[in-house]
Amino acid sequence: MLLSQGRLRQSILIFVVAFVLASGIFLFKTGLYEKLPVPKQIISEPSPTAKPTPLYKPKPESRPGFTDNFPGAANAKSPADLPEIPPWNKPPEPHVEEKTPLYIGFTRNWRLLQQVVVSYITAGWPPEDIYVVDNSGVMHSNKNGLLGLQNPFYLDYKRLTDVLGIKVLTTPTLLTFAQLQNFFTFASLENGWEHYFWAHMDSPAVSDEEYEEGDQPYKSLYLRAVTVMRETMRPDYGPLAARWFAYDRLTLVRTKAYVDVGGWDPQIPFYMTDCDMHERLWMRNFTIEGATAGLVYDVASAVDDLGIFYRRKSQTSKRDVAPPPPPPEPAAPRIKADGRNSPEYHELLKKLDEMQRAKHEDKGGRNTWQSAQQGGQGEPFYRDSIGFEQGISMTMDFGRKVFEEKWGRGPCNLREAGLGEDDAWRLIPGWETEKVQRKVKEDRERERKERLAQERAENEKKKKEGNG
Repeated sequence: MLLSQGRLRQSILIFVVAFVLASGIFLFKTGLYEKLPVPKQIISEPSPTAKPTPLYKPKPESRPGFTDNFPGAANAKSPADLPEIPPWNKPPEPHVEEKTPLYIGFTRNWRLLQQVVVSYITAGWPPEDIYVVDNSGVMHSNKNGLLGLQNPFYLDYKRLTDVLGIKVLTTPTLLTFAQLQNFFTFASLENGWEHYFWAHMDSPAVSDEEYEEGDQPYKSLYLRAVTVMRETMRPDYGPLAARWFAYDRLTLVRTKAYVDVGGWDPQIPFYMTDCDMHERLWMRNFTIEGATAGLVYDVASAVDDLGIFYRRKSQTSKRDVAPPPPPPEPAAPRIKADGRNSPEYHELLKKLDEMQRAKHEDKGGRNTWQSAQQGGQGEPFYRDSIGFEQGISMTMDFGRKVFEEKWGRGPCNLREAGLGEDDAWRLIPGWETEKVQRKVKEDRERERKERLAQERAENEKKKKEGNG
């Protein structure tokens, strides 16, 4: 009976399969399959899906174009074609025995950069000791003259090297502030420099022409900076890391100190990276001390004619000036109309004071100059200036978060909070607040109880296994 039922089911299955195959072949050969009813959802045309239209941000207001702010250098071919450096500020000849490299980092705003370079030259710094670090991230575009004046990342390479007589170093890509500082230290190691100076590109410097120190003769900003450096080179001076002039608008660095603490933390790209670096130096018992060499300003704009720094009433270049007639006998000293500590000097200081005050009172912030230019479309390495500034701002915010995670707190005074360098990356964020302290204690007490309960359970299990 069971055998016959199995054969019956097998026969039925064969019949059903044969019937389906035969029906399919029949419908296909006769074309009747095309007339079969199909559910509406299958034959209905798919509804077209329109792509969303891109929505753009409002266009920024157009700003006036930039003009070069050193007309006296427009036709110059060499330093000899520029106005003379004020004689009381001329670099010493021969050069002082010490190496005195001065780094000035650049990313944006040619007018400000040219202003600070001219200011240091006219304050007595030997041009051959000044190194502009082109950190625009445009590789050799500035060296090859491929960018225009309206491009935020433009600098006049030939003006700097051939006319002003300084040196330009180019970074291979755009560096953050922390990376740029490490570049300064690395370049100094490569050149065997035990000390180096660095300056902000928005901080023009001027010699203090009212400076007097007892019976000592007048010294330019440069010679006073050299004096400070010589003090730090004494064997008994102590574990110095840096000397700050006008806070850190101009800084003297002892190279070995920066290397000993591992340099600047590149994971904190901009703001708070200086706090991190200086606190770590102090944690190692290095010192950072103030010093004075002259007047250093913090500005967001540039004068329209840098000839004012050369302190000449006539701002024409020597190339355009006819040779003077032979002097009478005996020869009078060669003194220009504008002397040391003159009204023109005080007019320069007044102008710089106004520019500094305007920067600090700007409701848009201290660093609006960084996004002041909007040109450069179609040129190599073009970047939208507003977008670039936004990206930098986001990176700054990220750096602040890294600092807080690294030290468990946002404020800068790490040592006052009782922290040492071994505490980096080991602290719970917000550890100083009562809420976090309470929560951590509760969590640890709960973990302790859970651990004890687990140990008791394991001990009970072992006892049962032993009794068994």
